[in-house]
Amino acid sequence: MNLEEKITHLQEAVMNEARMQGNHIYETHRTALERLFEEHKEEARKQSEIRIKSGTTSARTRLNKAKADVQTNIKREEGKCKDRLKKELFQEVELLVEEYMKTPEYMEYLSGCIVKASAFANGEELTIFLNPSDEDKKAELEARTGMHLTISKEDFTGGIRAVIRGKNILIDRSFKSAIAEEYDAFTFPGGDYSG
Repeated sequence: MNLEEKITHLQEAVMNEARMQGNHIYETHRTALERLFEEHKEEARKQSEIRIKSGTTSARTRLNKAKADVQTNIKREEGKCKDRLKKELFQEVELLVEEYMKTPEYMEYLSGCIVKASAFANGEELTIFLNPSDEDKKAELEARTGMHLTISKEDFTGGIRAVIRGKNILIDRSFKSAIAEEYDAFTFPGGDYSG
């Protein structure tokens, strides 16, 4: 298994574990909200029967409104819970990435990205940027790869970014972009909040 496969495997394992934890928290919260909804629904049904017996024709309208309000509140609370859990999950992912950036495997990952970017450029002028937090790794990476590296002014959390100006190409192997893509694509099962 090469380094990139290890990184992919590690990333998948971390994401799967985080999803499992998030799903467990979400399911616990959802069960409590459903129980609350069922209790509220039962209370609304009893009130409706009393109103119907007394001849009130507006009982059904009130029940439907109450159910819709509760469902709307449940969806709103569910959405808030999902948003909170998603933020917590990705904060944990960022901590795991920070820990990974302290390992020898991270140096191997950076070296591999630099070599691949150089090969992709195929002799074209190439500017390779390191994250400011990786400035201490610059000399060793230059020695390993034979490439001149530039410290970026922008923090992109780790990884590299490379620009082939002649082809107007950006190679973005930054962790910031990868985490942002995962964050945007991530959803908990059980429907989406649209409130």
